[in-house]
Amino acid sequence: MKRFNLHIYHVGVLLAAFLFVSILAAQTGGQSPAVSDVPGALKLIQPQALMKALQSGSERPLVLYVGPHILYSQAHIRNAEFIGPASGPEGIEKLRKRITALPRNSFIVLYCGCCPWDHCPNIRPAYKELQKSGFTAVKVLFLAENLGTDWVNKGYPVEKGP
Repeated sequence: MKRFNLHIYHVGVLLAAFLFVSILAAQTGGQSPAVSDVPGALKLIQPQALMKALQSGSERPLVLYVGPHILYSQAHIRNAEFIGPASGPEGIEKLRKRITALPRNSFIVLYCGCCPWDHCPNIRPAYKELQKSGFTAVKVLFLAENLGTDWVNKGYPVEKGP
């Protein structure tokens, strides 16, 4: 009987997890659960939504690149400003200097795109720094694989250099 009860317990846990993911997917329009606005989670913006924002005349975001310079020089989002790797103290210091005079409600988009989303060492430190500094309209560009796959190869505009 214990074995049967344990099996029912595992089925119940799996059903609860499935239900949670289903509800989350419904709330986020079928996007990955990582894109949700779960308290404490990163606020994400998809590439196509960023393109629309960049093309709009009213609320264009400040786009900050928080990854390695070599990747920035190969290709970066048009008009993105280079900050540097936010995983190190130099990058965080440069980010702090850049945002000092900005209103705390400035629309800012952070991105790196150096590696698959789950492994990026730069996004979370930059995002946490902006949150700690009181910024309320910060989003992170969701690049599941990297900038090349999720931005360049999809035909979104880029610049090269310095």
